[in-house]
Amino acid sequence: MNKSSQKTRQTVTVAVLSSIAYLLMMLNFPLPGLPPFLKIDFSEVPALIAAIVFGPLAGVTVEAIKNILHYIIEGAMTGVPIDQAANFIAGLLFVLPVSYLYKKINSTKGLTFGLFVGTITMTFVMSVLNYFLILPAYTFFLNAPAMTTEEVKGMIVLGIMPFNLIKGITVALLFMLIFAKLKPWIINYSKSIAA
Repeated sequence: MNKSSQKTRQTVTVAVLSSIAYLLMMLNFPLPGLPPFLKIDFSEVPALIAAIVFGPLAGVTVEAIKNILHYIIEGAMTGVPIDQAANFIAGLLFVLPVSYLYKKINSTKGLTFGLFVGTITMTFVMSVLNYFLILPAYTFFLNAPAMTTEEVKGMIVLGIMPFNLIKGITVALLFMLIFAKLKPWIINYSKSIAA
């Protein structure tokens, strides 16, 4: 496969994965016992596929396009893309460690370790970002009710932290099932690039 057709194939595949990610983002649902505004979706799966097959930049691109589409179609009425920015950051915190560790340890064990690290990274960093940036941004830009420091801590410990942990685990499990089916194609594609 020459470089031009390889680049075209990659661009088309990333565009398709971005569209699928957007559709999966729309199929979200709340988790019982957690705040209803925290909705789980599986839109990180296409970004993970892109990052594993084409590299981390492709995963970032899928996350970016998915959130830009979501803002244009769904979020523009709020004026400030806080939801999309938070989703983009969470996606990167999850996808990039997986991509990096799978490249370093090119095996199912490396992928599993990457998914574990991605889940922990997303859970911890999003908790910190929600405390210092995201929840205050909701209050400032979207006139959400102001919360006391204790309420913010409670929201993070009892809502945001378990949500991100559950999301990371469920996305990781789903991705492992899909990866098992895609593995032969990924190996063949990698060989065709190297040829």
